[in-house]
Amino acid sequence: MERYDQLYRLYDEFDAATLRALQDFVDLFPPVDSRVALEHWQEASDELADRKQEVRDAFSDAGETFCELAARATRDQAFTALDLHAKYGRGVNVLVLDVDETLRSAGGTDNEIPRETLHLLTEFHEAGMPIVVCTGQTLENVKGFLIQGLGNEIVHSGDLSIVYEAGTGVFTPGHGADTKRLLYEDLDADVRAIFDAVRSRVLSEAPEDIRRGCHLQGNEFNVTLKPNFETGSDEAREIIDDALVYELDLLGEAVAAEVGEEADGDGKAGQWACAYYAEQDPEIRGVLEREGETSDADSTDVPDPVRDTFERIDVAYYEADAAEIGSLELNKVVGVEAAFEVLDIDDPFAAVLGDSKSDLRVMKWVAENDAGIAAAPEHSSRDVLDHVIRTDELVFDRGKAGDVLRTIFALNRLANLG
Repeated sequence: MERYDQLYRLYDEFDAATLRALQDFVDLFPPVDSRVALEHWQEASDELADRKQEVRDAFSDAGETFCELAARATRDQAFTALDLHAKYGRGVNVLVLDVDETLRSAGGTDNEIPRETLHLLTEFHEAGMPIVVCTGQTLENVKGFLIQGLGNEIVHSGDLSIVYEAGTGVFTPGHGADTKRLLYEDLDADVRAIFDAVRSRVLSEAPEDIRRGCHLQGNEFNVTLKPNFETGSDEAREIIDDALVYELDLLGEAVAAEVGEEADGDGKAGQWACAYYAEQDPEIRGVLEREGETSDADSTDVPDPVRDTFERIDVAYYEADAAEIGSLELNKVVGVEAAFEVLDIDDPFAAVLGDSKSDLRVMKWVAENDAGIAAAPEHSSRDVLDHVIRTDELVFDRGKAGDVLRTIFALNRLANLG
């Protein structure tokens, strides 16, 4: 109970809120060419140093830890961190971070990673913490905004890895032959041929409304249709629902052709795909019902060779955002494992932040292997929130990933005390 008593004392006897405000001001003060502004920054810096020294003096051997806790974490964040340490007995040694609707949010941060979050990530990096950015986006997109936000030095430091296209490839600059690992090249030739066939037809043969309303994301492997409308809008929702049905038809035909299974009648192979994936995913079933495209076929009617191949292929629906075909053999878990291997993390205890089903796989993987904790924004998918609430209840507000990063900072500080 000693640590809990010390935290009560810290937050009861010292003005931690003012400490945090001063720390944030000093950390996030923008570069300006103004003598008055710089004098104001120096005054704040001096007051911060004085207040920290008061905490150091009060907590003797643990003074540095407790002054940093007061300056970085709220009372709730600090006590949550101490609970996590009591439960797991260790700190986090790698961050695994989704980007869209996790680090940044179209509805909460104008699709920019907040300066506070970027600064916290920089501090974790400077403390030697490896960072794995795990996203469904293309590599070039991710590299671009990471370099803009974190800087070229961090991105190419050798301690940052990018798992892109939800696990089809891993990019870890500074690691020689392992810098870029194309995980999709390890798939069987027949599966790669199916993806090639779908990709070659997906826009050229699309109905006019889909061809005009969607674009093919520039992936190396996955086949992802994105809306030419604002993500989340009614127009985006309508076109992505149409695109999902269309992609299922193409996938069914490509699989049937590859395995040599002749479909009896036009559209039969597409019906097999609709029946199979509707059974696998209630969201897909809901789209098919809304579109009036529920299959006349039952999932039990799907020929075994076709079903066996479907079992290796993932169809993902992101409402008003994307319709995607990927490989179930290549997911974020596979990508994260590959990133850990390149980064030489053989005993991970990760903090996994994400909002979608693809992130949930990583969350469940670390839970099953006692290899980490999970956190999610409050607007995440229901299954993600269920998992996070059942484990450690690390749910944060939209666009506020910095809140849980502060909890992790506090956890690691407390873990260092033993």
